[in-house]
Amino acid sequence: MEATPLRIRMEKTSHRNPNRRTGRLAFRRLITKIAALGILAATYSELRADIPWPEVVQRLAYENEKLARRPQGHGGEYFLVCTLYYTPMESGFTFQRGFDATPVTKPGLHGRTYPRDFLRSVKKEGFGRITTPVNGRHYIRYNAENSFAFAWTPTGGGGTLVARFSAATKLGQSVLRRGVIIETSSSTVKEVFGSTRWRIVDTGGGLRRWQVDLYYGEDEPLGPGRLMGRPRATTFEYAYSNVKIAK
Repeated sequence: MEATPLRIRMEKTSHRNPNRRTGRLAFRRLITKIAALGILAATYSELRADIPWPEVVQRLAYENEKLARRPQGHGGEYFLVCTLYYTPMESGFTFQRGFDATPVTKPGLHGRTYPRDFLRSVKKEGFGRITTPVNGRHYIRYNAENSFAFAWTPTGGGGTLVARFSAATKLGQSVLRRGVIIETSSSTVKEVFGSTRWRIVDTGGGLRRWQVDLYYGEDEPLGPGRLMGRPRATTFEYAYSNVKIAK
């Protein structure tokens, strides 16, 4: 996110103050500090804030239109919003941490019970790691219509999910399709994920155009409520990035 320009209106004075120069230098230092804090705040808000989708959609359309108007067109380069998905771990869903850990069962779980919020998170993320494996299977996957099943490993349409490498995009985008490898330039993405190279292994109807969902890996959730959608190790929510199709 770009920092908002800081505008300060100064009142005109009809006389000179002998301490004017000293005051002016101090004021300039203050403005510099405020501007620096503004830049940091804008970057930090990109990490922590909920995604403002109307603003994001407008920014994506504008930036990609600029790229398309270049003499070479997109030329394999696009402007995307990077989001995160992960595999939640049952061990993190406890009453002590504020979760609804009431044991419940669902169709497909054969009477075995799991924390209610854990199953809610699995429904959103697609897979979840259970504490005690069932017949060698360490994961639960969400099927459809409130039904679950035990699984060997988290997968997408293109195979097993690989932490910090697998990604998902909106279904129907010919350029950002399954199997394509992309490279992200965002320093925020590199800092959070430790990676800049991704393979699109899955597509989802719930994703948006120019959005790429990056797979973080397994972790306990950051917290209850809306924080269930974030792994405990990071507060990352989204970041903009120029993306190139790898050749």
